[in-house]
Amino acid sequence: MVSPLDRADDFDNYWMRARRELDAVDPQFKLIRQNNLCTETRDVFLVEMRSLGNVLIRGWYMKPVKEGIYPAILHVQGYSSTKVPQNLYPGDDMVSLALNIRGHGNSQDDVNPGFPGYLQFHVDDKERYIYRGAYMDCVRAVDFLYSRSEVDTSRVAVEGGSQGGALSFATAALDNERIDLCVPHVPFLSDFRDYFKVAAWPGGEFTQYFKDHPELSEDEIYKTLSYIDIKNLAPWINAPVLMSIGLMDETCPPHINFAAYNQLNVSKEYIVYPYAGHGLPGEYYNAMMDYIKRQFNME
Repeated sequence: MVSPLDRADDFDNYWMRARRELDAVDPQFKLIRQNNLCTETRDVFLVEMRSLGNVLIRGWYMKPVKEGIYPAILHVQGYSSTKVPQNLYPGDDMVSLALNIRGHGNSQDDVNPGFPGYLQFHVDDKERYIYRGAYMDCVRAVDFLYSRSEVDTSRVAVEGGSQGGALSFATAALDNERIDLCVPHVPFLSDFRDYFKVAAWPGGEFTQYFKDHPELSEDEIYKTLSYIDIKNLAPWINAPVLMSIGLMDETCPPHINFAAYNQLNVSKEYIVYPYAGHGLPGEYYNAMMDYIKRQFNME
């Protein structure tokens, strides 16, 4: 499955400017200890930070009580879902950050378009489009991890499913000197022209959007989407990638998964669950963690 790149002419500059704008924002990292969630071996915190546009975002952070330097995992979320402390890595041999990007979970103070509506929020303006900020939220989360003395910055992974799979691709691409491992599953936000033809949800939101806004040029909208299309970002990734898919997935079909995967120029593997849809079986988590620990020489 090969879908050619369709980057806008200013694709590189678009993301370079976004990074510069993010760098100009004081992150104001804040940790609030959650005593009721801490154990003898794990400390858990609510974390707050400022991202692109000075937007307040939050997440949940876990670090082992025992002093040391640990590999880290950034967990990013699916469309309309919420990251909670239970999404943190359950062990005490890694650091874990479960991020809520803008408009999700406990990161809705400054940006909250709701669902449906998130996918097309400001899509008529490439500078304000919601995913420009959402992708930078993930980069800001990497800034946070790099600010922590307990993080082994040579072993930082990003993982997530569906929208989180797209965010994993985007984080590894847009922060390709600091992400060491990328583990997406059933990734979203890829190969939009084909995707909107085959997916009823959430792709159907755009079908309706085009009907409701006949004054907008579809070509201009697709141009905006090309900036955040993970197939266009994939060639920037430097880290090894493990992608997992469900062969019967109707929400993020294998076609769009591989549209991005086939643009990777790094060590890459994929796992196919032939009878799975958009939700992968429980064994996937073990496969993911085995891969991460093997790559990080933790076994």
